[in-house]
Amino acid sequence: MPATTLSRDDLIDWIRLIRTEGIGPVMFRQLVERFGAPGEVLHHLPTLTANRKRPVKLFTAAQAEAEMAAAARLGLTYITWRDPAYPAPLAAIDDAPPVLLAKGDATILNRPMIAIVGARNASVNGRKIAGLLAADLAKAGFVVISGLARGVDGAAHSGALRAGGTTVAVLAGGTDVIYPPEHAALHEQISAEGALISEMPPGAEPVAAAFPRRNRIISGTSRGVVVVEATPRSGSLITARFAADQGRDVFAVPGSPLDPRANGPNGLIRDGAVLVEKIDDILSVIGYPSPEQPTSFQPPPVIQQSVDNIGFNDTVRVLKLVEGALGPSPTAVDEVVRQCQVSPALVATALLELELAGRLERHPGNRVALIGTT
Repeated sequence: MPATTLSRDDLIDWIRLIRTEGIGPVMFRQLVERFGAPGEVLHHLPTLTANRKRPVKLFTAAQAEAEMAAAARLGLTYITWRDPAYPAPLAAIDDAPPVLLAKGDATILNRPMIAIVGARNASVNGRKIAGLLAADLAKAGFVVISGLARGVDGAAHSGALRAGGTTVAVLAGGTDVIYPPEHAALHEQISAEGALISEMPPGAEPVAAAFPRRNRIISGTSRGVVVVEATPRSGSLITARFAADQGRDVFAVPGSPLDPRANGPNGLIRDGAVLVEKIDDILSVIGYPSPEQPTSFQPPPVIQQSVDNIGFNDTVRVLKLVEGALGPSPTAVDEVVRQCQVSPALVATALLELELAGRLERHPGNRVALIGTT
């Protein structure tokens, strides 16, 4: 299993920055583009956040070293954007996690993947079709990726393994935390025959807010997402929305209108998702996986224009425009750019300044909202 190519000191800086309260994946990327390396960001961060109501509390080197020691004891591997094992499709999304922890065969993370997700309280037929599709996709050469939840997720993982294929489980908690408990054996089998990955540190419990973040990793790592049974408020539909936003193909297995679990897939089909009854419906869109494997990916710059090269008057003007376009409800960054009629670089800079000041929060799907407004 490949280890990160970063030096120990550099890895400590990466962990310290992403674990610092208030630093999410988007801000991490923007700050690294601005200052060049996480270590430089850590040096400047107290000054940058001096005007916040509550000063930023940096994750310490001792805390990072303790996390690394725990990961080593558990046999976990750190993978960062700069490492060849980091999934190239995932690195291309706006809010890609800077650091992943993996257990198992991390070399499979750049193989072509298809996600299968769906209801936790799946029907017998729902679990059956998920397992059959996963088995057929595995035989066709795809890695099946899902979230190890009850129902459809578990059936998809098991179907791929039974077919002699491989599977990746993306966890909302730490890679070592078994959830749900009844999937302990499946968790162990995937770590032995596939890979478990998470952006969370070892020991982290899977809290509710972590599941949408987990879902954007599932969709971001895959070429397409197949939804098998989902109620209208299902997290599987969040995964499908992320997939569409990320430019992935969305597939759905239709169901009876008398079953609430069919509402989600049927709605996706009405909205343009590809109807799936068998693997040929997926392969006709995506094709068979190519034998060529992608190599390491260098994340593209988020800020194309350095903050230092933007005039003070421009900064003040754009800050006012951006604040005027935002409110307490999440708004897509693309919509903010459209409303403000300025370059994405200037909007990105303004959003970063608001975030550093503690006045803006990020939401899944590259959306933002002001904090403390009514």
